[in-house]
Amino acid sequence: MPKVTPDTVASMIDHTLLKPDISREQVTAACEAAVSRGFAAVCVAPTLVGCAAAALEGSKVLPCTVIGFPMGYTTTAVKAFEARDAAANGARELDMVLAVAELKAGNDGFVLEDIAAVVAAAPECTVKVILETCLLSDAEKRTASRLTVEAGAHFVKTSTGLAGGGATAADIRLMREVVGPEFGVKASGGIRTFDNAVTLIETGANRLGTSSALAFLP
Repeated sequence: MPKVTPDTVASMIDHTLLKPDISREQVTAACEAAVSRGFAAVCVAPTLVGCAAAALEGSKVLPCTVIGFPMGYTTTAVKAFEARDAAANGARELDMVLAVAELKAGNDGFVLEDIAAVVAAAPECTVKVILETCLLSDAEKRTASRLTVEAGAHFVKTSTGLAGGGATAADIRLMREVVGPEFGVKASGGIRTFDNAVTLIETGANRLGTSSALAFLP
């Protein structure tokens, strides 16, 4: 693998602003910084995705928002509505939370249909599925990754960062093994240093969700 440079890391960053008190001014400033650094996307709350889309218009940086966040236990119909609404407001990437309880109960069919409904509701959007790996066994991580691929989504993602755990190299390695070399794998949660970002990329991540990139990038 070629050496991972700061520009390589920057190109994989989803610059994340999901705290409840984020202002439109902060979103606009973050979008300007993301364009300047060549980030992949800016991920904001659904109420702010229109603001991000406007600020990013004409750039290569994609507006992103979250679906079923942060617990994943809204109904499939609600997740699908959120996806359609987000796309109508300018989102081009959607990070949806897996139905964790249904997965752990062995209801694979429910999980598959839940993801597929979001994919179908917003066909113009890249869909990333948050597994919340800290709540899952390795076997459950494998099942969730397989179902994500089967449902037609585009990325598996480790974490919301709000359930007590974040991205680990071991989880990235496991997810990459399941989904294969071409599928998207997003590491998110607790990425606060450049060295950690490099390790996760070298392990198999091709997208990184973090609110700390502007602080740790050289």
